[in-house]
Amino acid sequence: MAEPLKYIYNEAFFTEFTAVIKKVKPDFKKAPFLKDIYADNWEDKELKERMRHISIVLKKHLPDNFEESANLLVRMVDHLKGEEGEMSFEYMIFPDFIELYGMEDYDTSIKAFEAITEYASCEFAVRPFIIKYPKKMISQMKRWSKHPNAMVRRLSSEGCRPRLPWAMALPALKADPGPILPILERLKDDPSESVRRSVANNLNDISKDNPQLVIQLAKSWIGKNKARDWVLKHACRSLLKAGNPEVMQLFGFGNTEHIRISKLKVSTPKVKVGEALDFSFLLQNASNSNAKIRLEYGIYFQKANGSLSRKVFKISERDYPANSEHKIERQQSFRVITTRKLHPGLHQVSVIANGKEFGKMDFQLI
Repeated sequence: MAEPLKYIYNEAFFTEFTAVIKKVKPDFKKAPFLKDIYADNWEDKELKERMRHISIVLKKHLPDNFEESANLLVRMVDHLKGEEGEMSFEYMIFPDFIELYGMEDYDTSIKAFEAITEYASCEFAVRPFIIKYPKKMISQMKRWSKHPNAMVRRLSSEGCRPRLPWAMALPALKADPGPILPILERLKDDPSESVRRSVANNLNDISKDNPQLVIQLAKSWIGKNKARDWVLKHACRSLLKAGNPEVMQLFGFGNTEHIRISKLKVSTPKVKVGEALDFSFLLQNASNSNAKIRLEYGIYFQKANGSLSRKVFKISERDYPANSEHKIERQQSFRVITTRKLHPGLHQVSVIANGKEFGKMDFQLI
């Protein structure tokens, strides 16, 4: 089993971190800092709690003036970028510090975000600023979308995602994503893949609350180049999983008139938690021409209240020859994961082709 992520904050990290602090603040005292870090039930704290605790302790050992402290963080980033040259997850304590203590000093915080995000991404920390200063922050993000550094451009998209996972939502942008669109328009053909991926993820977020807006935008953007088409396909992934007919057609998945699904078989009608469901079925293209088919399956998971909720899993997207038949075999793991609680009892599996569901079969999770 992988070690919990909270253990990135270990002795080696604090050796490096305190050395960097010392470089920019020569009167820094390592021993009192570490004493404060390891106090207050350090071992019991999870990842986010540890991040926030480090920010709070760091504040105690930096100048009281926020602008001075923020400038010291930026100088630390300059040292770390020079020594390592890669993005750092551990040092997301820096944007957390700015979020925690810089809300009332907008200008200093924005300058710090711009510098820090080149090394430790600030997409979580900017969100309270978007809520508090919506017009100013959207204007700033438009400016960031023109920045020469790709990570700053990425922040302009990633930071304003309406539904960024593990972050606070942005209700105003969920309701009206219009202010985001000029940013995404500017970045849709960005030379950086990470920036283009952020554009796709932002659009996917928007599609969950404003699907028609994303569909119309996709129709106007598609077909210009392969990189942009990839952005749109990734942006529309939730709409594709939902079987939206307009989006299916947009990406070349035709009707299901000549698709046949038969002999759906569950080989493991009772699945123990920690093991896997085995199932198979026959797929037939009964047409006299090749058919492009997006093939998926749905697992209907039992919820705590006894109802079933479907989650869709992709099998393939490919052309199937005319008048052909193919046996498909699949496994679905039921190992315990942190993102889904498993409830024993009735579950179901179904097969989905080009957004249409073909039959279901029951199985028991025990």
